Amino acid sequence: MTAPIEAIEVSLGERSYPIWITTGLTDSAEPSHFAKHFQTAVGDCTHVVLIHDAAVANTIARSIEQQLAQADIRITSITIASGETSKSVSQLESIWNTMLESGTDRRSVVVAVGGGVVGDLAGFAAASFTRGLRFVQVPTTLLSMVDSSVGGKTGINLPGGKNMVGSFWQPQMVWIDTQSLSTLPDRDFISGMAEVIKYGVIEDADFFTWLQTNASRMIEKDPETLRYAIGKSCESKARVVAEDERETSGRRAILNYGHTFAHAIEATAGYGVCLHGEAVSIGMQMAAHLAIAMELCDPSLLEEQTAVLSAAKLPLVWKDADPERMLPVMSHDKKVSHGKLRFVLPDRIGHVAMVGDVPTDKVIAAIHSAHL
Repeated sequence: MTAPIEAIEVSLGERSYPIWITTGLTDSAEPSHFAKHFQTAVGDCTHVVLIHDAAVANTIARSIEQQLAQADIRITSITIASGETSKSVSQLESIWNTMLESGTDRRSVVVAVGGGVVGDLAGFAAASFTRGLRFVQVPTTLLSMVDSSVGGKTGINLPGGKNMVGSFWQPQMVWIDTQSLSTLPDRDFISGMAEVIKYGVIEDADFFTWLQTNASRMIEKDPETLRYAIGKSCESKARVVAEDERETSGRRAILNYGHTFAHAIEATAGYGVCLHGEAVSIGMQMAAHLAIAMELCDPSLLEEQTAVLSAAKLPLVWKDADPERMLPVMSHDKKVSHGKLRFVLPDRIGHVAMVGDVPTDKVIAAIHSAHL
């Protein structure tokens, strides 16, 4: 029986591209599935720069390399150490130099295989080398499948801020094979659940209702359940990105629900200490507390959000939350306007809005709310 495959379109005019979602097709008995879709998406290609996470070097990255080699495509393989610390200026420089030494030119295609770190890093390398190379995303973590691989954001971290240097650079396609989640450590898998739940809170109330029943089932990694949740998440993000590709109208900012707090948690904890999804979960709780304090939503929203996050086994509090250290980081957030902090806050399940002029004392209280 042929494994199912679903296509979702990210509609961006000439930059539109498909997201393919399947289970097991990358390494199936007919090993050309990925290569066929790749060649259809990118057209002419004789050289691929395959940038992959060390954790998947001997699994999906090897399968993809073999398929492309069988299609007479020359491969330059670059292995990236796992973890947020790889999204650095020094790592990017190393990739640029390897690309230069291997004869990478504007006909080359960059393929990222791994989680969000590799996707962001490889995407920025693609966007910047020779002022732009074609790019394909093969996310292998739940977090990257539902969030970072879709929408064209690329970038690296600076010591003082996450994703502060980067570019909007859309891929030619995204290839999602849920089979790669079978070997993902439980902590990393659960971390990705935060972004899935986020879509229900910010944009899709029906999906949130589904999650109330099925969040705990997703932990079991049932392929059909995973494909449905990943598909709904990608559809949600694709809708938002299509409306505001480069964050000019403010619509795309809703995707950052919980992230203003989360980025400050990550930066003050030290990158890698707190996983991104764990920080987002705690940040969503802080944001909900803030929304209630601002009288934007009913306290029941926090109760419902807490129940779903808990069912997904996500953390709700951070014992080291320190407003004095977090607020300076938050002041560098890209949503800051004229020196004023702005937050994406919910007024009901399925709808959020950007809120400005938030009193600092209420922000501090929201941070303390997840400190207990």
